[in-house]
Amino acid sequence: MDIIYPLAVPKGRRLRCEVCEAPAERVCTACTVTYYCGPVHQKADWNSIHEKICQLLIPLRTSMPFYNSEEERQHGLQQLRQRQKHLIEFCYTIAQKYIFEGKHADAVPAALHSLRFRMNLFGLSSVELVPAYLLLSEASLGMGHIVQAEEYLSQAQWTVLKSTECSSATHSLLHRNLGLLYIAKENYDEARYHLANDIYHASCAFGTEDIRTSGGYFHLASIFYLLEKWDLADTLYTKVTEIWSKYLYGYYQVLAEARLQQVDLLGKRFETDTGLDEAQEAEAVRILTTILSIRETRTEKEPRKTIFVLKTIAMLFFLMNSPKAQNYARAALNLAQQRKCSLQEQGILQDLVDLVTVE
Repeated sequence: MDIIYPLAVPKGRRLRCEVCEAPAERVCTACTVTYYCGPVHQKADWNSIHEKICQLLIPLRTSMPFYNSEEERQHGLQQLRQRQKHLIEFCYTIAQKYIFEGKHADAVPAALHSLRFRMNLFGLSSVELVPAYLLLSEASLGMGHIVQAEEYLSQAQWTVLKSTECSSATHSLLHRNLGLLYIAKENYDEARYHLANDIYHASCAFGTEDIRTSGGYFHLASIFYLLEKWDLADTLYTKVTEIWSKYLYGYYQVLAEARLQQVDLLGKRFETDTGLDEAQEAEAVRILTTILSIRETRTEKEPRKTIFVLKTIAMLFFLMNSPKAQNYARAALNLAQQRKCSLQEQGILQDLVDLVTVE
């Protein structure tokens, strides 16, 4: 990550920091189109997202070449839009992944990139900006910056109110983030209201049993857990685990057979796949491991539910090609043996252990 200092500013052009929009004093010499106020924000952006997209920014931030015909020009514009759309989704996914991993500060530069690309492509008042505002709000909450989070949420709400084309998926995201805000403020009644709306809109968009709806159930369960309403929390945590287990099991069945044969359907060596992007994998890990930590405090009363979560996490890590799958599968089998579960259940778990330990 080479830099030059001071920056030679082209006449008539005011350069702004990529992270905070303060006057820029440095430039990334790898791409020469990204500027920073100083080394702190340059390093933060580099570690978050810039290293991954450095060269991709060059055609977006330099003048378009001369085209010999209108047809060529339109083709060039179409390619430019496709690059912008790719970067919007890529930066958004990376920011989401950081948030689910608890790396909230790292999420901010990536989310800001997604927001700026959206502004350039869709305009300053488009509803397409809302997901990026919500990411920035969630990152701010994670860092304990509640006022900043409220500002991003207000911008998202205002954009949604002005829009006549806001999808149920976007409404779901908005209510989920409002729910998280009120959880942070310990206003649990308001949080429950918004999370109920999150679940409603997510169900309209994806269905009640979809993994994208499970986040609403999970956060609502967490409120009941905080309020010591264990029966309600237990029901929702079970539902979340069942949703993820059902989703993962479909991939697990196909890939388990391929692993045993050591080939895939094309005759090549088997490779794992979850069907999820990086952010969704990180979300699954966070949700299921959180539920496990809660279940383990109640194992004496509900061992089978703990075993169920352990098995689900083992499948997830197996599909992610992670050695952690062995630990969770063995833990599930050991608990089943200790609690004298049925021989059939122990056999299923032994098969899982054998499968995930195949070299």
